[in-house]
Amino acid sequence: MQVKRFDDPAAYLRATEPLLLADEARHNLMLGIAGNLRDHPGLYLEFHGWVVEDDGHVVAAALRTPPYNLVLAQPAEPAGIDALARGLRDERVVLPGVTAAVPEVDDFADTWLSGAVGLERRARMRQRIYRLTAVRPVQGVRGRPRSATSDDRALLLEWVQAFARESFDDVDPRAAQRQVDARLDREVGGFTFWEDDEPVSLVGWGGQTPNGVRIGPVYTPPGLRRRGYASALTASVSARLLAAGRRFCFLYTDVENATANRIYGEIGYEPICDSVDYAFVPPRNGSA
Repeated sequence: MQVKRFDDPAAYLRATEPLLLADEARHNLMLGIAGNLRDHPGLYLEFHGWVVEDDGHVVAAALRTPPYNLVLAQPAEPAGIDALARGLRDERVVLPGVTAAVPEVDDFADTWLSGAVGLERRARMRQRIYRLTAVRPVQGVRGRPRSATSDDRALLLEWVQAFARESFDDVDPRAAQRQVDARLDREVGGFTFWEDDEPVSLVGWGGQTPNGVRIGPVYTPPGLRRRGYASALTASVSARLLAAGRRFCFLYTDVENATANRIYGEIGYEPICDSVDYAFVPPRNGSA
């Protein structure tokens, strides 16, 4: 098996699309990141992609946009995980963690940490990936959707950062600014508010894949929850994106949030697989 590195997102996509499109929902994050950078260079400061080839076929793939985690595809051959880890080590790549679906995320973490002294994995979030092909509308919720504009930038930044703080206990203001500004320019997605006299909920979308698009963030301020705003808005935005020609909408949820998982299921989202965001960190007790 041979490991190849790509620094050109377009070339990387050409090489990996057969592998990634075998399960578009599972790989929506990778497809979205590489596709966005192919069409809009500069959204991230760096891009690095890797593939493992066996007899001329791509059997494993990963990408990274530092300082973020490595994002990993489901390998066509299990040995591709070991080959990928060896290739990254040969390059002396330093990884803060890995994000991928189960079980490949654990397979890679096992392999990587077996050669990393003084590190362990720590789950920052366990998520579930959903796919939607038809929307069941939500009825009886006060208010209506409104597309966000540049006049909403301050509120968008506040709510996007609040979502990150709640979801990951981690806020990167510069990343929030890049996301908000890119989506306000309609380069890579957009934002929609639900308004009930004032903005009460927010849904973003972006990360387009060849046939789909990823929904997120979904955020309602704590004092306005349990009124159906996020459900109605997610259904409305999803329906609009499907009507515009997308075959699928994808969405990540917190596995432990039973309410959110139930609500998205009622809208029409179907679970595809679970995903984990691991950080590679020193053991809490200070010893390996």
